[in-house]
Amino acid sequence: MTKDLERDLGLFAVIAISMGAMIGSGIFILPGVAMAEAGPAVILAFVIAAILVVPAALSIAELGTAMPEAGGDYVFIERGLGPSFGTIAGLGTWLMLMLKGSLALYGGMFYIDFIYSLPTWSLAIPGLGASLPIPGVRALGITFAIIFIAINLVGVKQTGGIQSIMVVIMLVILGVFVAATIIQVDGTNYDPFFAEGIDGVLAATALVLVSYAGVTKVAAVAEEIENPGRNLPLGLAISLGVTAFLYALLVFVLVGVMDGDELAAHNEPMARATELLFADSIVAGVPVGTLAVAGIILAAVLALVSTANAGILTASRYPLALSRDDLFLDKFEYIHPRFNTPTVAILTTGAAIIFIVATQDVDEIAKMAGAFQILVYILVCGALIAFRERDLEWYDPDFHTPGYPWVQLFGIVSGVFIITQMETQEIVGSIAIVIFGFVWYKWYAEDKIDREGVAKGLARREAGKQFVQDTEQQLADDDRYEVLIPIRHDVSREQEEALIQMAAPIVNRRGGRIRVVRFDEVPDQVPLDTAAEDVSEDDLEFEERTDELTRYLEVPVEVGEIVSHDTRHAVVNFAERTGADLILARQEATSRLGTLFGRDTDWIMDHAPCDVVFVQHEQRVDVEEISIVTDRSPFNDPLKVELADAMADVLQARVRFLYAVGEDDPDELVETIEDYHAELDELCTVPVESSIVRTDDDVEGLSMELESADIVMLSTMTHRRLPDLVIEQRSDRLAAAIEQPVLLVHSKQSRRGTFLRPILERVLFD
Repeated sequence: MTKDLERDLGLFAVIAISMGAMIGSGIFILPGVAMAEAGPAVILAFVIAAILVVPAALSIAELGTAMPEAGGDYVFIERGLGPSFGTIAGLGTWLMLMLKGSLALYGGMFYIDFIYSLPTWSLAIPGLGASLPIPGVRALGITFAIIFIAINLVGVKQTGGIQSIMVVIMLVILGVFVAATIIQVDGTNYDPFFAEGIDGVLAATALVLVSYAGVTKVAAVAEEIENPGRNLPLGLAISLGVTAFLYALLVFVLVGVMDGDELAAHNEPMARATELLFADSIVAGVPVGTLAVAGIILAAVLALVSTANAGILTASRYPLALSRDDLFLDKFEYIHPRFNTPTVAILTTGAAIIFIVATQDVDEIAKMAGAFQILVYILVCGALIAFRERDLEWYDPDFHTPGYPWVQLFGIVSGVFIITQMETQEIVGSIAIVIFGFVWYKWYAEDKIDREGVAKGLARREAGKQFVQDTEQQLADDDRYEVLIPIRHDVSREQEEALIQMAAPIVNRRGGRIRVVRFDEVPDQVPLDTAAEDVSEDDLEFEERTDELTRYLEVPVEVGEIVSHDTRHAVVNFAERTGADLILARQEATSRLGTLFGRDTDWIMDHAPCDVVFVQHEQRVDVEEISIVTDRSPFNDPLKVELADAMADVLQARVRFLYAVGEDDPDELVETIEDYHAELDELCTVPVESSIVRTDDDVEGLSMELESADIVMLSTMTHRRLPDLVIEQRSDRLAAAIEQPVLLVHSKQSRRGTFLRPILERVLFD
């Protein structure tokens, strides 16, 4: 029996959780650092940062009501975009939370240092007789980190009630601060407003983005929210709006009451401003300035220390979740038998936070955290698009994002843009986490899991629709068709007849003609005009037998001979000069070593002005079944479908579409292929069969299925010499494993995007 969680979190609880996760470093630490980047326009930086977060917040609100599960953004990305992107999101969020916790921990110590000058510590280095000086702020931050690691190891954590009370106290203190100081702002402090230009504003925006990192934290408890379709999005909107307004108002006051250079020079701006404004204030004998400073420092320390502790708690759950999903090392799944806490995950997270506090400055921590946060938000927006476009039956959120998909597209584009405006360290860090995530997934996790994201299925279906449209257009084309059959002097009558037999049906359907041209190659030292005048008995025999072969055909056939010094150039030049639509030529099977020196057929594929089909095992056969086998992608080149349909129509045969999937491939892939084959069935004019073979050995499994075929069609690509010595094309291996005539099809369309297409097919179908 499953147990459901009680939905007892109302709107106020949602607002409190979200705001409690946001209020902290954004106001207590970053205004001064951001002021150094943007000048007085730092006020706009906080507003722009809030706007950039809106698409992700709305997306998470919708996803949270559709999938109210623990894990939040990581779960949404993993399910929407797949385990590879889930790995990136999990690692990125883990790093972002560690950086955010480090920022709060490190920054909070400046407020303690403000009232008590922390001494520099000396760390003895064993064996060297030397010591390493550690500034007091860093040393105290490391001490608190060790304490919080110990607390999390034994399972002590703050409760939601304390969080709500703290938020209320925080708002009261900050509200009193604004009310008491806003009347003292100096308008001259805002002039010039854009002192550092738009670049400074963008740099500051990237810096303060971490201030809003907690806005989506509430999605992790979505299944405990009462009326989530209303309270989750409304709570997120209110908390984000109020926090952004509060940040902008507080920064407006700070800029207005402090000299810009002084504000930029301090990491404890709230305490510094309070001291400047109320240092000499005494009411009824009570030093108001001292009490005000003490209140601000208490609020700052409570907020930042609480954020740091929650950072260790929350961050440590991401490697745990990744490990449980088989995306990370198994040891991170270890749970202490006594305390029921993820010991390895907590210790690793804590060690990383200690390292960050000990080595990084406030602005570096904030910028890197913001970069990883934006990266995750980009993926969240992409995940929502994947869920929406896939049109899944079970995806039924209580809340739908307004302005879809433009809001999400804005989130993705603006996120990419703001990352490009960051400094080199943050850009490199973002790229590095993406690369590391993909490499880690491929190396460690790919073979352990059999699930995939809905985006992959969506991409397959969209690709299938495009191939169906292209095939429909190809089949509807009724232009006259010119087929060039180039042959060499050593081609036998039977081989020539087999080639003509294969070319005749498509010309028969469209009209046009077949050109059978023999290309004779002579040495460079022999003049071409002399060689052309020399008509041998072999030449006469070729013309006679070709005339005899074409008498029974119902299509026009022209015969000719061309003498050249280079046959492959001559074939391509003749095809271009005569406007050929298809080159149909025989090809001998080539060893893998033979590709190292380059093949004439590869050169022709690269340079031909038209489609190219090479025939192996050519022979005259009675055709009842034409089998089309696709390579990495299950979607057929439209030319293959047209050729097969034309041949089968004229020869009264049937067409069979054949594709191999792995034993563990998801059912969604099979459904996509079945739908695609069904649509091809409606387009073709002949009977169509669909066969999907589950096998982990493509060549063996397919060759057995092809025993009933009379003609087999495969796709082929240009052999890239050295790479093909390492990984042989499947079409070559399959052609060598069967005895029937094989048509290796290479269309002009397949040459478009030849670099990206194999990569895309590998991503979608491997």
